[in-house]
Amino acid sequence: MGLLTVTLCSVVGAGGALLAAPVVLGAVGFTSVGIAAGSYAAGMMSTAAIANGGGVAAGSLVAILQSAGMAGIGTAATAGVAGTGGAVGGLLGLIF
Repeated sequence: MGLLTVTLCSVVGAGGALLAAPVVLGAVGFTSVGIAAGSYAAGMMSTAAIANGGGVAAGSLVAILQSAGMAGIGTAATAGVAGTGGAVGGLLGLIF
């Protein structure tokens, strides 16, 4: 019964993380039409631009999150999000 519980929690955690990622990105301001003015994402972008002399560096966290917000999450990111969600779900299954 314990292994079944951990497995189910892992699956639910992975699925939940995949479903929540686009919602969370949009909620903090990484939208499909760009970074929302006045949002947390706008603050991140401003900080990154100041730190890099006026522009956001390609491959930076802000650039990656904006790409995911505009185009959706790619294959590698999907695997990472699902893996993390599954691991957290599995750990919760062990605890509870």
